[in-house]
Amino acid sequence: MAAGPGPGPEELGWSPGAAPRPPAGLEAKLGSLLLLLLLPLGCGLAPLCCFRQPPGAAETRSPALSLVSCFAGGVFLATCLLDLLPDYLSSISAALEGLRVTLQFPLPEFILAMGFFLVLVLEQVALAQRDPAAVPDEARSLLPAGSIQSLPPSSSSAAVSASRCPGGAGARHAVRAGLLVLALGLHAVLEGLALGLAEAEGAVLRLCLALLLHKCVVAFSLGLKLLRGRLRPPATAAAVALFAAMSPLGVGLGAAVAAGAGPRQRLCRGVLEGLAVGTFLYITFLEILPQELSVPQHRVPKLILLLAGFALVTAILFIKI
Repeated sequence: MAAGPGPGPEELGWSPGAAPRPPAGLEAKLGSLLLLLLLPLGCGLAPLCCFRQPPGAAETRSPALSLVSCFAGGVFLATCLLDLLPDYLSSISAALEGLRVTLQFPLPEFILAMGFFLVLVLEQVALAQRDPAAVPDEARSLLPAGSIQSLPPSSSSAAVSASRCPGGAGARHAVRAGLLVLALGLHAVLEGLALGLAEAEGAVLRLCLALLLHKCVVAFSLGLKLLRGRLRPPATAAAVALFAAMSPLGVGLGAAVAAGAGPRQRLCRGVLEGLAVGTFLYITFLEILPQELSVPQHRVPKLILLLAGFALVTAILFIKI
């Protein structure tokens, strides 16, 4: 009986092409990770360079920041509804099919709602730790302090507490600043998960654009808030650096989970994607849009920029970059 043909030289020898390829979009994720670290860090440290004295309450929300935030809101809305949500539903459906699980319960929608409520509970618990300030009814806006990222001014309550207990005012400012940075940091980790879990390079770039616009505005507002709280510049710089590192941490965690190829890993990835989509919904509908559109100034430019942000992501998805 004749022996079959032996393996050829191409089967025995090693070639660089036989090495395993890196995961799809890895280069874009690494570039996005660096951008999400450096640009928010620079924006958060900018108030330390621009203001020699702590800014007043009127300087914490400039018209330019408000307009950029509206553009970011349009980008977030389109990214969530047109990109993240369809990818999440198809991903978790494929994972459940791979595990041969049939559900009568709307599990994908429930996971999305849990992501929404996770950020809501986190922020409301952090807000509850603050001392309740007696704000007159005529000074309250539509949604004055319903969000951590709105960074509401607390100079009046700080002055009252400092007059009552001068020695403990600095400690209370430090505790509040720590709670604020912790809540924002956990928030940023959940946002970075969405980018780390993305597979296609185009999806990574779209998410990076949305997160950069949002995180740079939040980082700049955070730096102003900490300066107004009379926090020392080194402590302010450390808090901003900690906040800037949270989104890259989420990107790394999401990329590590996305590397798994088994059905359980795909299900875990789908659950994290659902939490990330819920986070994006919360940012868009309970943070950016109510906060910016409740202010009567510059309504038409805000609307135009909101639609422009939505149209930008729609065009990118339409031409399939």
